Amino acid sequence: MNGIHDMGGMHNFGPVEPEENGPVFHEDWERQTFGLWILCYGAMGFSEDESRNAIEHTPPAEYLWTSYYEHVLSGLERLGVEKGVFTEDELLAVQRGGKGAPGGGPKAGRRVIGPEEIEPMMREGGTKHRPEADVAPRFKVGQEVLTRNDNPETHTRLPRYARGKRGVIESDHGPYVFPDSNAMLQGENPQRLYGVRFSAVELWGPDASKADGVYLDLFEPYLEPA
Repeated sequence: MNGIHDMGGMHNFGPVEPEENGPVFHEDWERQTFGLWILCYGAMGFSEDESRNAIEHTPPAEYLWTSYYEHVLSGLERLGVEKGVFTEDELLAVQRGGKGAPGGGPKAGRRVIGPEEIEPMMREGGTKHRPEADVAPRFKVGQEVLTRNDNPETHTRLPRYARGKRGVIESDHGPYVFPDSNAMLQGENPQRLYGVRFSAVELWGPDASKADGVYLDLFEPYLEPA
């Protein structure tokens, strides 16, 4: 999907200024939102790929003037409606300060995430390794590849600035769940994941430093032989 969330390589948004020794959460509501995401992960039964896809549907203007945890909350609201946990009218009633969302525990087939599951889940991350998948590599380390210049209307992890670019395979991580299909409820569809190096000149043009490069982890369907 080509959306405002894919901001890599875009100009005029100012410098990235990391906050040295900053807190994990700046406000209590951010901590609560993160906790809510953990609970909903089990109760709603969504994947992190679905969560990212939901966030990407945030209207561009709203995305730019809201913060990270507001993005997370917006995605949860969308997923809750899509999965029938609550209706748009119930959500609107709560946003207006009333009571409208249904109570009770998770529905059949859904579960509550236990405290002992949180740290392993965070360490594993959203893209799941599937070493048992029988997926033979199409490319080998050292091989030149060309990224596909696709503009899908659905979720993808191939950034816009790296499409149609030439790079070199630096590593083969093995099979992983393919986010593009998993986000759309089309199955895990494991694919090989490669570490690919692109020169800064290839990505940003002749004025970029010839000594610099960018490393991206890219799935096999994004690549073609150079």
